[in-house]
Amino acid sequence: MARRIVVSGASGLIGSALVSSLRADGIDVTVLVRRAPHGAGEAQWAPGERPLDPDVLAGAEAVVALGGASVGRLPWTRRYRAELVDSRLQTTRTMTTALRALRSDAPALVSASAVGYYGSAPGEVLTEESAAGETFLADLTVRWEAEARRAEDHTRVALLRTAPVIHRRGVLKPLIQLTRFGVSGPLGRGTQVWPWISLDDEVRGIRHVLDTKLAGPVNLTGPTPASANDIGRELAARMHRPFWLPAPAWALRLALGDAADSLLLPDADVRPRVLERGGFEFAHPTVAQAVAAAL
Repeated sequence: MARRIVVSGASGLIGSALVSSLRADGIDVTVLVRRAPHGAGEAQWAPGERPLDPDVLAGAEAVVALGGASVGRLPWTRRYRAELVDSRLQTTRTMTTALRALRSDAPALVSASAVGYYGSAPGEVLTEESAAGETFLADLTVRWEAEARRAEDHTRVALLRTAPVIHRRGVLKPLIQLTRFGVSGPLGRGTQVWPWISLDDEVRGIRHVLDTKLAGPVNLTGPTPASANDIGRELAARMHRPFWLPAPAWALRLALGDAADSLLLPDADVRPRVLERGGFEFAHPTVAQAVAAAL
């Protein structure tokens, strides 16, 4: 019997790469879209506006629920903060409500989450068993995961605690612009550990979760720690540009508000313990390899 996977958030960087990977291997993919469907491989939904028909999910092996407004869009005004919250909680609630209606016939839920769950924990090694942090993103991620866990009474739920993706359309996008103009340098101390992952390993990690039927939180992050300076210097070296102009923490907070403490200044040495125990092998185990692949 052919495998079928339902994917929401398929237009994003991760979702589009995942759908391409699954379809390349002959897996039947149904993409949830907010516009009128184009063909049998799409189904319409309107999270927050009306319920999702459970029949759209019936018979699938799993649902991969991605998406959410970009945390990289700044500034975080009060209105945009509400969008960050609603785009995650409403869509996940719409999905889990449909899954719960299928009861024991519900497919597994593989739900997006983020390493922002851990906040900032200098000097600690953070695994899937570590406690949540105290930043805005940490609180949002806790609530996000709680919405996904509503389906646990009826099916397996995996939580993809994804690190910033090393890609031209991911975390590198603003850094490339600064580097191109020769004004990149340490952000805050610069020595804070930044979780990261290549796009290839992100997609392969999600497929590993699907294939091995993992449940609970799974850290999708590279296995080798890297500081903000490591990432910035590697990018500058690859682009043959200087890495010299520091941006003090106070200046980042002045410009970005507490978004700086959620995005740029946290120190979070997050390790992919569950993936490694499951025998997952990274295509890009170091940030240098990830940056090279991205460029």
